[in-house]
Amino acid sequence: MLENSATPGPGDEVLVIGGGFTGLAAAHELALAGVPCRVLEREPYVGGLAGSFEVGGARLERFYHHWFSSDLEVQGLCAELGCSDLLQPHRTRTGVYYANSVYRLSSPWDVLRFAPLPLADRVRLGRSAVRAHRVKHWRELEDLTAREWLVELSGPQVYETVWRPLLEGKFGEYATEVGATWMWTKLHLRGGSRSHSGREVLYYLRGGCAALLDAWVARLSELGVRICTDTPVRQVLTDARGVCGVRTGSGVLPARRVLATTAPDLLAGFLAPAAAGPPPHPDVPAVRRRLSDIPYLANLCLVLQTDRSLSDTYWLNVTDPSFPYVGVIEHTNLEASDAYAGSHLVYLSAYLPTSAALYRMDDEAVFHASLPHLRRMFPRFHRDWVRRHHVWRADHAQPVITPHYSDRIPAMETDVPGLYLASMAQVYPQDRGTNYALRQGRHAGRLIADRVRTARRTAPDPRPPVAGHGAGPRSGPEEGTP
Repeated sequence: MLENSATPGPGDEVLVIGGGFTGLAAAHELALAGVPCRVLEREPYVGGLAGSFEVGGARLERFYHHWFSSDLEVQGLCAELGCSDLLQPHRTRTGVYYANSVYRLSSPWDVLRFAPLPLADRVRLGRSAVRAHRVKHWRELEDLTAREWLVELSGPQVYETVWRPLLEGKFGEYATEVGATWMWTKLHLRGGSRSHSGREVLYYLRGGCAALLDAWVARLSELGVRICTDTPVRQVLTDARGVCGVRTGSGVLPARRVLATTAPDLLAGFLAPAAAGPPPHPDVPAVRRRLSDIPYLANLCLVLQTDRSLSDTYWLNVTDPSFPYVGVIEHTNLEASDAYAGSHLVYLSAYLPTSAALYRMDDEAVFHASLPHLRRMFPRFHRDWVRRHHVWRADHAQPVITPHYSDRIPAMETDVPGLYLASMAQVYPQDRGTNYALRQGRHAGRLIADRVRTARRTAPDPRPPVAGHGAGPRSGPEEGTP
């Protein structure tokens, strides 16, 4: 049930801020538990970073998506919605752009042929994933930065040639602060997605995330969930008892339970006290400070719709600091171009602060600034290959994971009664992704449903007492008793 605006509803419903995978999963769990809920989404579409746009008569995610064989939450949702057949396996090629050359890194043999490293270091690079799998628990790495662990894992030359440029391209000024657990998750996950031959197998939905979201929204509608798009939240309201509602552009929605699926610092902004009105809950200041403690990077994706392929590589990591993007992801080397009327589709992905010059350029400027870099990477490339281009931005794309990050994670149930948070900053030690967004949303929905059931059991009975049944001390036998 997609609505264009939110109108006041019953005060006992749960309000879910955000219609991405986390928010929809939470709403799904609440509805299954019989708890009324409403999803408030600021965009005109659902799906969050998996929201789609039209290209070649089909729909494509604004930001690149794929899944690993270990992504059981996505597989479970597809099965529950009756669309498991949409999730298709694909063998992919990965590579790295180094010193103006592209090197394939899709198999162990590719690693052994990686010319920028001496043979001994190629062996060390190849063994990195094997050694990462030997780490029994992520807590063994909580004290270390990614740099410290990677140097220990594969040596200083491999770090300087491969890992350092990738960390700097991804995290910029935070590169030296990134925790080893973040890198361990990446190596562990990618190692588990390889076939017996060592080739990587990834999964993609036929019809894209849009096909899954269509089926999901229909199911949520059947369950009675109200999804209000074009409904940005302005403020989360509190009083002496805890949460008391949400202010949107259409007015105030009363609620005693609110789940935010935003980045933590966005929720901190929603909790900023209003100039007028009752004083907020006394725990709001402390909660706001904790929510503001985790830095995020933005993401900019330039999506090119071309009339021919740039290369045969799906995922190309970039280790050239002068190149403005950390990854070149040719989507139609995962899902064939036939699905998009013959168009070839390429994502150029950059992680950067929102203050960065590239992020602040208009779309045309981003495209034209990128052309010289594309020509350097792909000498045959010409501007005329591009039929259309699109630029998408997300202010809060990547939380920065640091050593001892487990000490910084905000609780799902905050100290403000009735206020909950489920975000990508809390899926640690895993990194962000739709699979973990689903898991996080389901967890939040079940937690809130349990709190609602507990409150219903312990609430005083609003009905007037029946004489002789708990109305006070008895003065004699009940009526009708012999």
